[in-house]
Amino acid sequence: MARLLLDTHTLLWWLDDPNQIAAPAREAVAEGENEVYVSAASAWEVAIKSALGKLSAPDDLEGAMESAGFAALPITVRHALAVRTLPDVHRDPFDRILAAQAKVEGLTLVTRDARLGQYGAAVMPA
Repeated sequence: MARLLLDTHTLLWWLDDPNQIAAPAREAVAEGENEVYVSAASAWEVAIKSALGKLSAPDDLEGAMESAGFAALPITVRHALAVRTLPDVHRDPFDRILAAQAKVEGLTLVTRDARLGQYGAAVMPA
């Protein structure tokens, strides 16, 4: 059984057109025995960027996540503090918290952003 954390773009692709996701990652997300998580940080990022017109997302993102069988992953103090231990790969706060959450929780981050592997989190190419 795998424990996966979807990057924001992977979540949106899954909800809109899963064929945009690489086949191995798509199969892992679809595998019913795997645990698939979506961070509160991704919902926050979607809310900000959709309000600015930078992306399109379902109006009921939480309902869409639940329908897909994805579990919500809250941001904890432990996650936030783990960010300080990450190397300076880039400054995107959403990517940094996702990497910290993946490391703290022992999750594999499903992402197309190859730089996120430089944070020391397990990564599956999306």
